[in-house]
Amino acid sequence: MDLNTVLPQLETDGVDEIEKLLELYNRENIHTFTFDQNEETLRRKLCQSVLTVLGRQVQPSCQKTCLETLRILSRDKRVLAPVATREGMLILGGMAKLNAGEEGGDHQEHTQSEEEERVVVEALKCLCNVVYNSPAAQQVSVDVQLVQGLCANLRTARTWHHEVGLFTLRLLFLLSALRPDVRGVLRREKNAVKLLTEVLEHTLDVSWVGPYETARPDPQGLPLPAEENERAMEALKALFNLTLSPAGGEDDDHQYRVIAAILRHLLMLKTETEEKTEEAHSHAVNLLNNLPVSCLDVLIDLPVQGGQEKYGGKNMDVVQVLLDFMEKRIDKGSNYKEGLTPVLSLLTGGSRQHREIRRYIKAQVLPPLKDVKIRPEVGTTIRNKLVRLMTHVDMGVKQTAAEFLFVLCKESVDNLLKYTGYGNAAGLLVARGLLAGGRGETEYSEDEDSDTEEYKNAKPFINPITGHVEEPMPNPIEEMTEEQKEYEAEKLVNMFDKLSRQNVIRPMGVRPDGTLAPLEETLRDPREDDSASDSD
Repeated sequence: MDLNTVLPQLETDGVDEIEKLLELYNRENIHTFTFDQNEETLRRKLCQSVLTVLGRQVQPSCQKTCLETLRILSRDKRVLAPVATREGMLILGGMAKLNAGEEGGDHQEHTQSEEEERVVVEALKCLCNVVYNSPAAQQVSVDVQLVQGLCANLRTARTWHHEVGLFTLRLLFLLSALRPDVRGVLRREKNAVKLLTEVLEHTLDVSWVGPYETARPDPQGLPLPAEENERAMEALKALFNLTLSPAGGEDDDHQYRVIAAILRHLLMLKTETEEKTEEAHSHAVNLLNNLPVSCLDVLIDLPVQGGQEKYGGKNMDVVQVLLDFMEKRIDKGSNYKEGLTPVLSLLTGGSRQHREIRRYIKAQVLPPLKDVKIRPEVGTTIRNKLVRLMTHVDMGVKQTAAEFLFVLCKESVDNLLKYTGYGNAAGLLVARGLLAGGRGETEYSEDEDSDTEEYKNAKPFINPITGHVEEPMPNPIEEMTEEQKEYEAEKLVNMFDKLSRQNVIRPMGVRPDGTLAPLEETLRDPREDDSASDSD
């Protein structure tokens, strides 16, 4: 469609002709996401012309068609200048019934027709695209207080139709993600955390049986419908942005505990597909990581439902869900940084803070050792999979997996080495300055770990580096003469010396405090330093 022909017609034709013309343009470009750079100026003019039409009092059908055209054009960030203005954003905000800059607005004063609702949805879609693609539009959104209209909409969430709710939440997510200053306004002035929590509560149909305990979902009940799941995901993403820097205070603590209880409810739900369930659980995990770790007791403290006596009456159902989720993410074998490290961090924090969580997870991940003939990283158990991650190429993944296992071992180096071997744990021990052994800084309860008879019998024969009992190997120097042994030893020393002088390697030793240092420093007698400092 030739834009050189279309643009003059938009200025001269009547509303009906303009609507038909833009409908044709929309049909031709509905699947267009890459645009001809040579027509950039023409598309920018088309944006301006469409906004001019929207500024008139035209029928909803024409408004919807114009907004569809703008939505297509807004996929190209280079032509958004006419839209990213105060006038352009106010037009779109008005069409979306956000009534920017006003408290409440008039969008609930009459029942919308289906066509009017489509106008609102298209306007919200346009705003999402424009805000995402244009920093100038983001600034204008702040200037015209678009979030005020969005928060007013949140208060009417129970009457939302699906797409209105979905794109209202998505726009709120985008603004809070792209503008850190907006997060503070939403939290402090607009009470948005509470509003979004109520949206989530309503969307998930939560029923309360205690201050921070929801009714158990019916195991035989229908899965969470796709539309409710979509809206819940957008609400979770927006809440994630707003809780990135948790504030203090009793009100915040109460709100975080309510959120934790709702997230527990969500983790116990199923959606229509396994893939969507995993996505929901992923967002729940991300948000739980933002909450103070002290609030995680809400996940296991369920007075009405009850729990397991061996874990102090705590309910471990959701902890098992999180463990299953973690193992699925490990088995995927990709995208560990975004997909796996959040749940590992969550379980690490929960285990460090809450004794019952640590005891339960350790029983599943690090049960008492029996077969120690196989290397710790070989096999299909969850322990084997986590030990393999301790030597992953990604430093963040490696450190998070090692820290998780270390906390399960109550930050005892000896316990960790028992389950992983020195070779796999070396990276963590170097980072923590624990190469000489010892414990981390966290205080843990005194409950003792009991070893199996099989482990006690095999312990003297376990190679501490590999963490397993090795088959006897032939001694390579057994048949050498003393002269040959001396020759090979000198050869090895010379090779190390050459590599050291060329700075290919640097021999290191362990200081008494467990940290690494150059070998010459660790071999120096500390008394020499003392006597030197005392001399005149």
